[in-house]
Amino acid sequence: MDNYNTINEVLVKLFNEIMDIEEKAIITEEYRDISNNDMHVIEAIGKGEAKSMSTVARALSVTVGTLTIAINNLVKKGYVSRVRSEEDRRVVLISLSRKGEKAFDHHKKFHEEMVQATLKGMKEEQIEVLVQALKNLSGFFRGYGK
Repeated sequence: MDNYNTINEVLVKLFNEIMDIEEKAIITEEYRDISNNDMHVIEAIGKGEAKSMSTVARALSVTVGTLTIAINNLVKKGYVSRVRSEEDRRVVLISLSRKGEKAFDHHKKFHEEMVQATLKGMKEEQIEVLVQALKNLSGFFRGYGK
């Protein structure tokens, strides 16, 4: 099989399997009360300073209304805290609770293991080529259909 067909086959399989694989790895017994999408919301909120709803919605490429539904669910389950900004009461700030930070760390560990497995046995110049190829692919997706 030539390189073009090999790349096409690998990419198609990865896209078809990655969400399922990630969900199986991330949504363990401890996190069975949330979905893979919830875990990505937790990842976008991140640890540290509270973020505005609009900042997180932008990071996820969703509307604030769509994010609100997910946040309501995560607040109810104890993963996220929500408060109004002291400076501007119209602004809603969200942050991870201790439970949310634990879920964030669990998700981050999966991603670290995935990257380590991808780079295993590769030389620095091979990694640089892979990084450029992935940037090209990401640029294609961002520009596709526009």
